[in-house]
Amino acid sequence: MLEIRIKTSQRVEARNITHEVSKTMQGRAGRLLHVYTPHTTCGLTINEEADPHVMQDIMEALDRMVPRNYPYKHMEGNSDAHIKSTITGCAVTVPFSRGAPALGTWQGIFLMEFDGPRERKVFVTIIE
Repeated sequence: MLEIRIKTSQRVEARNITHEVSKTMQGRAGRLLHVYTPHTTCGLTINEEADPHVMQDIMEALDRMVPRNYPYKHMEGNSDAHIKSTITGCAVTVPFSRGAPALGTWQGIFLMEFDGPRERKVFVTIIE
C-alpha cells in the first residue's frame, strides 16, 4: 500500500488526482488498483475530467441535495460533509494495465473535498 498526500484549497472542491495516482503506480504490476481515503468528510469518485463543468455541476447538485445550513444534530458544523462523503463513497477500484489505471477516454479519479481546506491521505493498493 502506498500513500499519497493531497492538499485541498477550498471547503468544497473536486480535485483531480489521476496524475498523482498514475505517477505513484509507475513501474508496478498488478490487475486492479484500489484507491481509498480514510476520512469521513471527503470522498472519491470517477467521472469526466475533460470538461470541468461536469464536476462543478456534480458539486452544485450535491449542495442542493445536502445543504450546508440545514439544522443538523451534529454540532461541528460539517454534517453536510459527512453526508456527501457517504453519498460519494471513500474508495474506487480501477483495472490496472500496462503500469497505469485503465480509465475511459474522458475519466479521471477525483478526491471530493467537502470540509476543507485540508491535507488528505489517499492509500493506493495494487491487487494481483
